[in-house]
Amino acid sequence: MSEVKVIPTTPFKDQKPGTSGLRKKVKVFSTGFYLHNFVQSLFNTLPASELKGATLVVGGDGRYWNNEALQIIIQLSAGNGVAKLLIGQNGILSTPAVSAVVRARKAYGAIILTASHNPGGEHNDFGIKYNTGNGGPAPESITNAIYAESLKISQLRLVDVPHVDLSKVGPAGSWTVSSGGVSSQFAVEVIDSVADYLALMKSIFDFDSLKKLMARPDFKFTSDSLNGVTGPYCTRIFAEELGADPAAIKGCVPMPDFGGHHPDPNLTYAPELVKLMYSGQYELGCAFDGDGDRNMVLGNKFFVNPSDSLAIIAANADSIPYFRGKLKGVSRSMPTGSAIDRVAQRLGLEFFEVPTGWKFFGNLMDAGRIQICGEESFGTGSDHIREKDGLWAVLAWLSIVAHYNSDPSKPLVTVAEIARQHWTKYGRNFFTRHDFEEVDSDAANKMMAHLNTVISDPAVKGRKVGNYEIASADDFEYTDPIDGSVSKNQGIRFVFTDGSRLVFRLSGTGSRQLCKRKVPPSLFVS
Repeated sequence: MSEVKVIPTTPFKDQKPGTSGLRKKVKVFSTGFYLHNFVQSLFNTLPASELKGATLVVGGDGRYWNNEALQIIIQLSAGNGVAKLLIGQNGILSTPAVSAVVRARKAYGAIILTASHNPGGEHNDFGIKYNTGNGGPAPESITNAIYAESLKISQLRLVDVPHVDLSKVGPAGSWTVSSGGVSSQFAVEVIDSVADYLALMKSIFDFDSLKKLMARPDFKFTSDSLNGVTGPYCTRIFAEELGADPAAIKGCVPMPDFGGHHPDPNLTYAPELVKLMYSGQYELGCAFDGDGDRNMVLGNKFFVNPSDSLAIIAANADSIPYFRGKLKGVSRSMPTGSAIDRVAQRLGLEFFEVPTGWKFFGNLMDAGRIQICGEESFGTGSDHIREKDGLWAVLAWLSIVAHYNSDPSKPLVTVAEIARQHWTKYGRNFFTRHDFEEVDSDAANKMMAHLNTVISDPAVKGRKVGNYEIASADDFEYTDPIDGSVSKNQGIRFVFTDGSRLVFRLSGTGSRQLCKRKVPPSLFVS
């Protein structure tokens, strides 16, 4: 019998989650009861009647301090009435896989240990976020409640559970927990990190068709996991299932510091992949971020920007069995280039523009209003789960390439040719983004305050900026069409008379960085 211990604690004032959970330096999370307080605040926020007897999924991207954090979560879960934890083997679960497991096993929710694309290691970032029973990030109503609770928390409830071995798949331990004379059962089960996700991918894509593509002598494929969580998934799916050359599946061993990489799949932080793809050795290459929800796709000497990637996947959705006859609506985040808008207009699809943050897509998916969505920050996904999904996006691209090359007797239709055919049919939107990292937060806030002053001036409308004329300027505000919730101050945008846009927003995912994101101009060329 294990007794629940009630331990006094004092609040921390800086535990307000951003667009995707709470992110701080490892040093902050590992100080005193910092992580304990946040997890207990989460449990205090959830209805006790629902938490009691619940099953939660837990896993992380393998970054520094992941294992220590898992043991803390196990102790707090036992002390707060949770009946069972499903934890990925060795504590590893990609963010998309967590969502898949929650939905497949009908879990109550999930705790994900990740700072996504932020650097890892002892002196870098750690993060935690909560996902609800639909598999998606907690809405603002929950994250705001967690923050409010964190400001007044006074005690922790935990059980001194011995260190749990997470290295072997199967039951890892069970305990009888006593609190106030009432006993309950608590158990930990270690699950295969890849199995549930792989089964889902097989239900979406035609793996036989993808195997035939991989077997073509004129098609070579490579991936780079940047020593993040997707390594085991890429090995299992691309090499073992689809037959890609194992030597071309790179960076596939998860490391606490991501092997010194900044695990953000873009042209700056994945230079080895870019060099390979511009050497002409491969026809399709991809990279993933630390927790597996972001992706970058390149063809032979050809970069596919994330706004185009989203649009091309939507335009070719019928090449994926899961979407045939199903696609009704699409969505993008406000700063994302407008290429997807053109596809929606031409195909007669419902279209939504939402704030940055995957949680804003969730309600639309749950209501059946959208099936494919994406963000300019290399995030693409669909309603198969409630997170953006890097491997899904690459499998979608492989499906599109396979569709265009269904006749093996004909020359290979390349990624670049597919993109150019898309531009010919739908027109082309030009997009660029500039990140300013680790800038002084006060200075960044002053800049945004200045921009708010600019857009509040009625004279801004009609102002000329070079060859462009401002048609409107505002701080983006979104009213959710499903639940009516309102999200304000989601980014300042200047919209020009020709449809071009200039967007500024502060990052909601940095540990101490504030980014200005600039999208000049989202220009449609017919």
